[in-house]
Amino acid sequence: MRVRATARGWTAVWLVVLAMAQAAAFIAVWRVAMHGEVGQWVDTVALTGNRIGQDRIDGPVDRILNAMSIVSLLAATAVIGFIALIRGRIALAVTATLLIGGANATTQLLKYGLVRPDFGIDPERIYAGNSLPSGHATVAASVAVALVLVLPRTVRVFGAFLGAGYAAIAGVATLSAGWHRPSDAVAAFLVVGVWAALAGLVLLITQREQAQVESADAHRVAATVLGIGGVLAVVGCGLALAWLVDLRGTPPAELGRRPLFVAYAGSAAGIAGTMGVVMALVLTAVHRLVPRVKG
Repeated sequence: MRVRATARGWTAVWLVVLAMAQAAAFIAVWRVAMHGEVGQWVDTVALTGNRIGQDRIDGPVDRILNAMSIVSLLAATAVIGFIALIRGRIALAVTATLLIGGANATTQLLKYGLVRPDFGIDPERIYAGNSLPSGHATVAASVAVALVLVLPRTVRVFGAFLGAGYAAIAGVATLSAGWHRPSDAVAAFLVVGVWAALAGLVLLITQREQAQVESADAHRVAATVLGIGGVLAVVGCGLALAWLVDLRGTPPAELGRRPLFVAYAGSAAGIAGTMGVVMALVLTAVHRLVPRVKG
């Protein structure tokens, strides 16, 4: 019993650290992308770069984004809750639903509560106001993470890769459609990451002491692949954007095709990489939060 209690204690500490780290990352993204002139410039350059090849991807992008609505979100939430209930996991069904609802409510509150200063960098969208975090990216990521929590261990890894891929594509699609800046999608994924850690704490608290946690159920390889892949993508994004900073004296609309493509492709990698890291962090702890045997 003492060993079990100690393991739960360390898991709780790990989840608190994850929540705080992702909240800190969100604050950093918010400060740099919204309140820094260089950050706003880079965001605008990436958004301007979406016109490269836009004619060929307009159709698929529109289908992906138009499929996301309040109705589809409610339907996905219902399906996720149903999967947990048929597994006899009432607390899991409630927690997964709260994760989706909490993440999306937080995004909407932040979107309308945060103010984007005008540095004269993006005059075309001056009246659009703040768009951080992205609502569409939050919907996709929250559903993906909640699905991983409720899926049986035998198909959990498949669900993690599928969900992370879907959320990453949705996040990039908001950039491709010109709906959101890249920082909006990254911030959305971090909001979901914080809520995933909080949901994990709820599951840990409601977990019975005699629940059996099997180390064999840990998805170490999948988490490592997602984590390393995500970190490499984020590093690639950082290198691409660092190269762009030397051109910051040029208005985004006057930049050539090469810097616009670098900004667009680098930002897309950053969006996908962030989702990969968030999903990897979920996989590192899910076997302790949703044990094989409830007890």
